[in-house]
Amino acid sequence: MVSDHILLFLDILQKEMLLFASLCFLVGSSDDLIFDGLWIFYSLQRKLFVYSRYNRATVETLGEPVPGCRMAIFVPAWKEAAVIGAMLARCLQQWTSSNYRIYVGCYPNDPKTIAAVATASSGMGNVRIVICRKNGPTTKADCLNHLWDALCQDEIEERTNFKAVVLHDAEDIVHPQELRLLEYLIGRATLVQLPVIPRRATRSRWVAGHYGDEFAELHGKQMVMREALGASIPSAGVGCAFARDALLKLSARTKGKPFDADSMTEDYELGLNLTGGGSRGIFARLRDQHGQLVATQEFFPEKLEEAIRQKSRWIAGIALSGWDRLGWNNSWRENWMRLRDRKACFAAVVLAIAYIAVILTGILLIAELLGVYKLQPVSKFLKMLLIVNAGFLMWRLLLKCYFVFSLYGFREALLSIPRTIIANLINILAAWRAIGHYVHQLAGRPVNWEKTRHFYPEIEQVEQLRKNCSIGERT
Repeated sequence: MVSDHILLFLDILQKEMLLFASLCFLVGSSDDLIFDGLWIFYSLQRKLFVYSRYNRATVETLGEPVPGCRMAIFVPAWKEAAVIGAMLARCLQQWTSSNYRIYVGCYPNDPKTIAAVATASSGMGNVRIVICRKNGPTTKADCLNHLWDALCQDEIEERTNFKAVVLHDAEDIVHPQELRLLEYLIGRATLVQLPVIPRRATRSRWVAGHYGDEFAELHGKQMVMREALGASIPSAGVGCAFARDALLKLSARTKGKPFDADSMTEDYELGLNLTGGGSRGIFARLRDQHGQLVATQEFFPEKLEEAIRQKSRWIAGIALSGWDRLGWNNSWRENWMRLRDRKACFAAVVLAIAYIAVILTGILLIAELLGVYKLQPVSKFLKMLLIVNAGFLMWRLLLKCYFVFSLYGFREALLSIPRTIIANLINILAAWRAIGHYVHQLAGRPVNWEKTRHFYPEIEQVEQLRKNCSIGERT
């Protein structure tokens, strides 16, 4: 019968897909296991031989920064009227030092954002509104380059230089001790990156919540090990400080535009370019005297389509066009880290194949229960692969739970397990969209600033959030 032939074809296809996905998972999981082993060894070494002899430093116990360490904070803003005012008000309220200036990049066709910035900074001399020459949106990098031009102009007119450029988004919840930490470390490195902590959105515990799961592991393990291995440090685009002199040298080579407007992920590429070779990058995980991690907190997209759009830009910029633009390096450590960054798109394809194989398995099992088809036997090799990969999966989920627990507590750690399915779905759809982005970019379509809706709580809510943050977030 025709139906028998169709079911036989689906059975063969299901086993081939399972075999392909299992082999890919085995390679990827082996890579992750080696990386996890190095992190465990490094963490135990620090605990046994460093922290057993010395007290852990806090921001307050650090020495004083070099006198005259002026910081320029760049905040690009396109249609951010709803959040930029509260963000600036909080920064101006908690930073008592006068050694900083906030440069906010706005567009002539966005009067609401300009008005919100003007209202929040009224009477404050350390906020400068910079109006881009073109109507928005252009690109985030183009906006940052306008801010760089304004900074250079101020340095010439005031005959004094800034020490570093700090990047922030309009929705960031900035830690009160951030500038003190960055001022202290920037003289020791070209880039200083602070952790990013996604805030939990109670209205979107599944979509927005998966960002917390990913960043907990990314900034709790992967960035820590990148620095420990001596590999370059990618910038997260927020909560990071670039040495002004390094940007000036890069600007001289790029016709005065240190931020590449042709890149979808200009922050990631800038970090790798500035911290490669002999330059140093620091990933700073330090707490204040209250035990709170000095980090940048923000709310990530709550809706599925917005999360897919945002992550598709990350995948296209890092895993696809970033491969073309940055290539490879002479260092095995650097190439290993870049390979781990770039496998996201391929991993999403493998995940999609695996999920299709699972769906086919369900269809075939139903057919067998109904007595219309008998499943073909599974080979011993495939059974072995499935068992090994199941073990790897348990290890990955256990490790994820550990990092999520360290930031958000026991409940979120448990939720991170089923949330993995949501994360996989988002990554699969984002990868598909990223491939389309990449193809269009190869065809010559210019890069556009894809706006993500942002949310910023009221000042009173922010203060309550901060008080509750005794271990990272863990509220």
